Amino acid sequence: MIQVEFLGPMSDIPPRQLEVKNLSELKAILSQDKALSSWLEVSALAVNDEIIEDISHPLKNGDKVLLLPPVCGG
Repeated sequence: MIQVEFLGPMSDIPPRQLEVKNLSELKAILSQDKALSSWLEVSALAVNDEIIEDISHPLKNGDKVLLLPPVCGG
């Protein structure tokens, strides 16, 4: 079981606990949610506080995944 949390403009979406094997499978599940599907295309993914670009990155029990939307600041 992994924990998925959503940051920034997605922070009103409650965290989820899911059974998935890798980031690709996670994205497939999350893309079914209309509130998340557009964010998945532009957000970075972090596993245990490390940004991961490899969509086939394996996930293990206890991992924490964060969806990090793009930000702008001044």
